[in-house]
Amino acid sequence: MRTLEAPRLTLLPQLASHAEEMFVVLSDPQIYLHENQPPPSIEWLRQRFARLESRASADGTEQWLNWVIRAPSGALIGYVQATLDGKGRAAIAYELNSVFWGQGLAHQAVATMIEELAGHYRVRLLSAVLKRSNQRSQRLLERLGFVQAPPTQQNRPSIERDEMLMLRTLSASNPAPG
Repeated sequence: MRTLEAPRLTLLPQLASHAEEMFVVLSDPQIYLHENQPPPSIEWLRQRFARLESRASADGTEQWLNWVIRAPSGALIGYVQATLDGKGRAAIAYELNSVFWGQGLAHQAVATMIEELAGHYRVRLLSAVLKRSNQRSQRLLERLGFVQAPPTQQNRPSIERDEMLMLRTLSASNPAPG
């Protein structure tokens, strides 16, 4: 993994040392209007980040790419992440503290990650699962070229009834986000 630069932010490979600052970012109650729950403690988050530093699942079938997002002010504002399956597919996720919503930073961070996934990891199919009620996230994904998966794919056991699956195919000739 490498550090990724974007015009208004930097994506840094996530480390256990980011846990304390990220705990504050992820304790924002606005995030959990559409997500599950905040991390229970700094130590819990530190241990989770330490496990993720392996960058791979225990059985080696998945590659884990996690970046924290640093604003020009130097503050961490959220994260982007991708789970790669080794077959050209990646499931993505992202969270930003609500103070930074509506500024185009999530779009820029996710677009930067997608460029990295396409260019350096040969990802050709992206997926994202989100709560159906999260219109802000749905609009972001649509602006990035994602579409709702067909109903037959929405019924996967891993997708809850209040969630939706969105997909984006990346072409080799034009992997840049929309």
